[in-house]
Amino acid sequence: MTQEAYEPTDITPDKDGGVIKQILRAGEGNESPVPGDKVSVHYVGTLEDETQFDSSRDKGEQFEFDLGKGSVIKAWDLGIATMKKGELAKFTCKPKYAYGEAGALPKIPPNATLIFEVELFGWKGTINHKPTAGEDLSLKNDGSIIRHITTKGRGWKNPNEGAQVKVHYVGRHGENVFEDREVEFTIGDGVIANVIEGLDIAIKRMKEGEKCRLDIKPSMAYGSKGNPELGVPPDADLVYDVELHSFENAKESWEMEPAEKLQQSIIAKEKGTKFFKDGNYKVAIKYYEKCQRNLEFETTLQGEDEEKRKEIVAVAHLNMAMCYLKTEEFVKVREHCDKALELDDKCVKAYFRRGQAYFAGNDFELAKKDFEKTCELEPSNKAARNQVKICEQKIKQFDQKEKLKYKGMFEKFAAEDSKKPQNCYVDGFEEIGEWDNKMAHGMLPLDQECEAFGEKMPERCNVPPHAPGED
Repeated sequence: MTQEAYEPTDITPDKDGGVIKQILRAGEGNESPVPGDKVSVHYVGTLEDETQFDSSRDKGEQFEFDLGKGSVIKAWDLGIATMKKGELAKFTCKPKYAYGEAGALPKIPPNATLIFEVELFGWKGTINHKPTAGEDLSLKNDGSIIRHITTKGRGWKNPNEGAQVKVHYVGRHGENVFEDREVEFTIGDGVIANVIEGLDIAIKRMKEGEKCRLDIKPSMAYGSKGNPELGVPPDADLVYDVELHSFENAKESWEMEPAEKLQQSIIAKEKGTKFFKDGNYKVAIKYYEKCQRNLEFETTLQGEDEEKRKEIVAVAHLNMAMCYLKTEEFVKVREHCDKALELDDKCVKAYFRRGQAYFAGNDFELAKKDFEKTCELEPSNKAARNQVKICEQKIKQFDQKEKLKYKGMFEKFAAEDSKKPQNCYVDGFEEIGEWDNKMAHGMLPLDQECEAFGEKMPERCNVPPHAPGED
């Protein structure tokens, strides 16, 4: 190893000095981990003044994470992809590639440059860029989108939501190639370009120049209907060979000025409404979520812009609640209605939609309260008045069912009791035989208990003239 190889090197794609790497000890071989691999490292993190803020060595166990998934800071996804097994390296990371303007208080201040000493022990996943069992890219980790990387991509960036991408893919069902196309589209808007949801999701996890094979289940493709025009039958498992040629990312929220966030959120809301009207609720939710992310914690807008911000965030929550009503995810409906009510406690639509969610979950009492609140705020709302009446009927029906259920239960008990041998009962008390000290502990004698509650001592039958043990 020559001395030059140990010189600090800028490893950022843009060569902007954001991550400087210096090899402290060379590793083995020529292979490096690729996106999707689970890597094992030890690290020590310090600030520029050498204050240590974290260390896996102090914790006594190696740190594992999935490379290229955004689960660590950008500098790590970028830097560790350049390391060899056994390598020890130092990374100097500017705020843009670490925790940015916000920092990670209390240990990492805003706009902090961080220094990490990292040792790479190994990784599991793709080996020599050949497919392995595959990486699950599905949002629910249900195996509906599995990736096998065949050619490693360049750099460390992935397309983000709203990125413009250019891809080539070939779709197969068994031996049948039903699609072979090169297409440009916006991530999140794949449906407009006739790109299936599974591809739209997977391409967000790819690097420029990457080639991979995707195994996609029907739920992320053409579902139970199939696609007769393409010759895809119902409930078909599909395979796609995909190459990401290029992409241009959309600005992230933290990269935008407040006024730009406001403008982009208005555009996102309009797109969401279009998809909602088309019945594409999943895509609509993505755009409403973008409005929420852009503006929910924006605190610098003033006057009319601030009022507009509140309005857009509230509408985003209300519209997401409506989308989730359509997809029958009623817990999420309530969550978004609650958020809308935090912004405006007199929001009629929030009470009404939350009432619908409670009603769908058979919680008629809470549903009735929300519909009554809707009527209180908007007396002319006929739909809410009708829902109150329906809730009252449901509650009445439920009460009647409960009465019948318990009536039947008590009649059954009574019938069973009538079949038992009759013991001696006096005034509702059953003679239970001798009392030992454990039974009597903490209890008043019967005459004192009767006296305490103003009752008469019951006449006893078939009882010895004195309590057991008395002289």
